[in-house]
Amino acid sequence: MKDFDAVVFDMDGVIFDSERATMNCWIELAEKYGIKDIVKVYHDCIGVNMQKTREIVFRAYGDDFPYDAYAKEASRMYHEKYDGGRLPMKSGVREILDYLRSNKKKIALASSSPGQTVKAQLKDADILQYFDEIVSGEMVSRSKPEPDIFLTACEKIGVIPGRAYAIEDSYNGIRAAYSGRLRPIMVPDILPADDEMREKAEIVVDDLNKVTEYLREE
Repeated sequence: MKDFDAVVFDMDGVIFDSERATMNCWIELAEKYGIKDIVKVYHDCIGVNMQKTREIVFRAYGDDFPYDAYAKEASRMYHEKYDGGRLPMKSGVREILDYLRSNKKKIALASSSPGQTVKAQLKDADILQYFDEIVSGEMVSRSKPEPDIFLTACEKIGVIPGRAYAIEDSYNGIRAAYSGRLRPIMVPDILPADDEMREKAEIVVDDLNKVTEYLREE
């Protein structure tokens, strides 16, 4: 088994297939309102908090873009489709959580999403009880790719960053974990690993089952 004390998970795109679900809502609204290049803009928003998302959208479409109305409608569409345990969970989630718990490793979550959403989705999936601490986007002042959210998670669980793995799917998430001196593992979701990600991540694997296999290795 690898020598470590904790694993800090991202949520969207790692635990749930929510990045793709959210993107599909954005695409549907973009088609409805004639908004161009929404997929590229969405890709730029992956892994960041709501404030940073707003900045990216305004940069792409101008300060007069009706972001609040658009975001509200996208959120309502998302919750109508996926609340109540209907959000697809990624392969290997329960297996890796059971493995970590049985080996007495600390488990934390560091998600850029709002805390209320994070806890509701984890509860609906019946996995909230696995997490020792949850740090959400509004709990830190700086969004990924800054390391604040991972460092806060490590502080809350009482683990030195270098003794913690961070499991991420996004470029900004890997950058944040690397900057915070955690041990990044990338499980790509929408965006494939590029040269920068392969350099910053300790390993890149296809799914969480492969992460569990990697952690089992000496």
